[in-house]
Amino acid sequence: MSQTRLIKTLLLTGTLLISASSVSADEDKGKKIYDSACFACHATGVAGSPKFGDKAAWAPRIAEGMDAVYKIALEGKGAMPPKGGRTDFSDEDVKAAVDYMVNAVK
Repeated sequence: MSQTRLIKTLLLTGTLLISASSVSADEDKGKKIYDSACFACHATGVAGSPKFGDKAAWAPRIAEGMDAVYKIALEGKGAMPPKGGRTDFSDEDVKAAVDYMVNAVK
């Protein structure tokens, strides 16, 4: 293998490893946020919230696009207050939790 090809291969492999570890870190963050707050309603479907892991309940929301799902999580809807009542969470924290819940139904 030529030195140039070897360098390109190593760079690509490194990029993939970094990407994979970033996804894992985001999932861990999303799970932690979910476990610390979101589960209170989304584990049982309180006030019509889509239950964690319920594909049928999440499908129409996901069909509207992730921007719409994030907007609901950030601004609230119905009985759900903005950020699920956890105004101490950053927008990124809330989005990570949303991603965690959505990924569970894919």
